[in-house]
Amino acid sequence: MSNTKNSQDSQSSQKSQDSQDSRTSNDNETARKRPNPMEVLRQARGQLAELTGMEAESVSSFEQTEDGWALEVEVLELERVPDTMSLMASYQVELDSDGQLTGYRRVRRYERGRSDARRSGGR
Repeated sequence: MSNTKNSQDSQSSQKSQDSQDSRTSNDNETARKRPNPMEVLRQARGQLAELTGMEAESVSSFEQTEDGWALEVEVLELERVPDTMSLMASYQVELDSDGQLTGYRRVRRYERGRSDARRSGGR
């Protein structure tokens, strides 16, 4: 009877270990599947270009949010000569925690050669 008991205890211990290994493996896979910030930037630029037909020239802001990621991406909307007269646009881009684009909108349009107007206090 003691051999049967030891055998059952051994099997139970093995199942417990297998279950723990499985959880650890799943946790590691989840951690590996989450994109790092550079992967998120690449994915965002590629997905925005695919949806709008415009290539991203730069990313002017990037932050992790509760729901995923938020970026502001600068794109060339209309190329002109001279280049300083080309029309640029800033797009606010939102991605989920996996780096998949969930929404975007244009927040600003400007000529490449122009800087933002500065506001001075009281003038």
